[in-house]
Amino acid sequence: MATTVALNKLVIIGVGLIGGSFALALRKAGLVKHITGIGRSAANMQRAIELGVIDEIASDTAAALHNADLVFLAMPVGQTAATMEHIAPHLHAHTIITDAGSTKQDVVTAARHYLPLQNRHHFVPGHPIAGAEHSGVQAAQADLYTHKHVILTPLPETGAQAVERVQQLWQACGANVSLMPADEHDQVLAATSHLPHLLAFTLMSHLNHSTSHPENLLRFAGSGFRDFTRIASSSPEMWRDICLANREALLEQIKAYQNELNSLREMLEKHDGEGLGQAFSQARGVREDWLKNKENF
Repeated sequence: MATTVALNKLVIIGVGLIGGSFALALRKAGLVKHITGIGRSAANMQRAIELGVIDEIASDTAAALHNADLVFLAMPVGQTAATMEHIAPHLHAHTIITDAGSTKQDVVTAARHYLPLQNRHHFVPGHPIAGAEHSGVQAAQADLYTHKHVILTPLPETGAQAVERVQQLWQACGANVSLMPADEHDQVLAATSHLPHLLAFTLMSHLNHSTSHPENLLRFAGSGFRDFTRIASSSPEMWRDICLANREALLEQIKAYQNELNSLREMLEKHDGEGLGQAFSQARGVREDWLKNKENF
């Protein structure tokens, strides 16, 4: 693969954990000369300046996008369509656009609706599978993407050079990059990311509603509970948008999960210790195989 050329101008729309970490990683790699930030919160944007994540806060969209080499869409996925509609008139023909949305079919649909063909030729949908339970630019880390997976889901009309450029930049951030169709991405992530987040939120809600004094239950919660529910501290706005954007695939996963719970309930009702033991052993085996081979994935 060719040597990665530094970006003269990077524009980040949504300078939080994901966008901020992308900026810091590229700064660390020496691959960006100037970073312009666009965001809703004046306080967060000022903090981004103070932390050295960005070099300037955009005064207006047209000026921000002027001669941009790369535009990185890092806002919640529910804002993607409106953002694309807003920036489309100001994009240069050569500007590469990529995103970090946790769902991809809705992003592709928005791109086809709002971006002219010349811009879609330079649009590379992407999803870094990395994050933390904290949000905002203060949570950004230069090494957030090190050894993490990034999935790119190019459109048929996306140019090979644009894909290679975005792939190189993510690799410079330390990420392992894979290419995948958008629909396959959404199915995979519904099972491995979206459902687990929904379950973590639901468990916390269940404990809150199951007693008038949830603090009495949580007082004795151990590290297993803490680890299982860690992701329930994630951004409610972001995960609301993700669940709605990937609604169909997530509904399929919820139905399948409910079937598994029903099977366990029936075993408990029948005092079926052997069945429970077999189910738990099988689940442990699957997880141990995953951990054993994780470095090869």
